Amino acid sequence: MTTTETIIEVRGLGKSFGSLVAVDDVSFTIRRGEILGIAGPNGAGKTTLFNLITRNPFGPDRGEVVFDGHRIDRLKPHRIMRLGLARTFQKETSFAKLTVEQNIRLGGVYGAGLRGAALQAAIEATLEMLELAPLRNELAGSLPVFQTKHLMIASAMVARPRLLLLDEPASGLNSIEQADLQRLILRLRDSGTSILLIEHILPLLFGVSERVMVMDFGKKLTEGPPSEIARDPQVIEAYLGGKAMENLHAT
Repeated sequence: MTTTETIIEVRGLGKSFGSLVAVDDVSFTIRRGEILGIAGPNGAGKTTLFNLITRNPFGPDRGEVVFDGHRIDRLKPHRIMRLGLARTFQKETSFAKLTVEQNIRLGGVYGAGLRGAALQAAIEATLEMLELAPLRNELAGSLPVFQTKHLMIASAMVARPRLLLLDEPASGLNSIEQADLQRLILRLRDSGTSILLIEHILPLLFGVSERVMVMDFGKKLTEGPPSEIARDPQVIEAYLGGKAMENLHAT
């Protein structure tokens, strides 16, 4: 049962494409102010799960999603975002010929329906939080990957979401940039935004998550505190890889 401490409850979510079962009976909850990490190999169904929750670009065949007391698995994507659930995508995306501020403005207008003074206040707060204020007049297409990722997160955060879904935000970043991103994710959490995080960079994922859920072949394999997941023999050998876990313990 959804409680005031639970921001989202996913119940038996599933999606098939012909004979391929991409997501198979996945259930979990996220508490308010929590970061839940998702780990698993490529093709495990992680991004498809994000698609089903947000119905962008498609929704589930079965199961339910209850977000902040509202069942959303039958709503249109823009209605889900207006309720306070936003996401980013694996590929760095922006409107290259618009400025940083204009990109964020679009997120506020179309993501949250903000206008006037409320919109500008949200833009200013987001520019500061994502450390993009000095770049506000730069064209998005001129930004390096690291700042483009910040802009993508900013375009979601300007809508003031209560839950943010981040899909592999650390891909393509060096170790210094990963550390900066880790601090950013914690700041977003501390600002009151719950986070569902897909990430292959395990030190980052384990460093920010209160719990980690592991997926494989569309199924939820296990879930628990990072310290337990990192030592689960089945996870280590079959799904995350012994080498990856050796690197994690070495950090």
